[in-house]
Amino acid sequence: MSFLEHLEDLRWHIIRSLVAVILLAVLAFLFKRVLFDVIILGPSKPDFFTNRMFCWFSEKMSLPALCINQEPLNLQNILLSGQFTMHIWIAFMTGVIIAFPYTFWEFWRFVKPALYPQEVKHSRGAIFFASIMFSIGIVFAYYLICPLSINFLGNYKVSDRVENIINLSSYISTISSIVLACAVMFELPILIYFLSKVGIVSSSFLKKYRRHAIVIILIVSAIITPPDVFSQILVGLPIMALYEGGIIIAKQIEKKKELSTNT
Repeated sequence: MSFLEHLEDLRWHIIRSLVAVILLAVLAFLFKRVLFDVIILGPSKPDFFTNRMFCWFSEKMSLPALCINQEPLNLQNILLSGQFTMHIWIAFMTGVIIAFPYTFWEFWRFVKPALYPQEVKHSRGAIFFASIMFSIGIVFAYYLICPLSINFLGNYKVSDRVENIINLSSYISTISSIVLACAVMFELPILIYFLSKVGIVSSSFLKKYRRHAIVIILIVSAIITPPDVFSQILVGLPIMALYEGGIIIAKQIEKKKELSTNT
């Protein structure tokens, strides 16, 4: 295929992905109550699963500070079209998240013809595992990091004279950025797998720069979480574990390459 033919092929993959995202976004738009009252606003409610578990644990351990999000969070909208615009935006983001496996599959179909048969063989299951890790990242952020962030940021005060009345767009942008950032970061083992397959990184390289990776992980964790050590550790530890898992993956790939060259 010529360069223009490749571009034409890529264009159709992108179009099909966008169609899937838009169809799912329209479906999400129609279920406004579930999308906002149950999902988006869920972590701020006292009866949310994580909030109930933290309060239960605080009673058992006699640590009242661990009981989170028991006060109602006051949200407001200050723009005439603010709620409608936010409804469209969240519906679109929901379409992007739900359509991720299909979008990744379309991207894989475009890349696959450029790979050798052996590379295609070793890449089987990539869509499944990438989707699983993406989903785990979303669940981890939604059920753990989001409630902690809402509790800290929503109740933090510089003075008792200043009342927290959170803007709806600020609340939603915080929740969406945390969820998407964690979902992307949980793709780290998949990224390391492909980089190892093409020879860009190795287990020795990952070990050599482990300290640098830890610093970067802590910085990213500090950015996507509220400024308290507890939340940063909760995010940083799983990402570090994924990095260590990436080293194991790189080692296994190197062993397989050695066996294939020896035979």
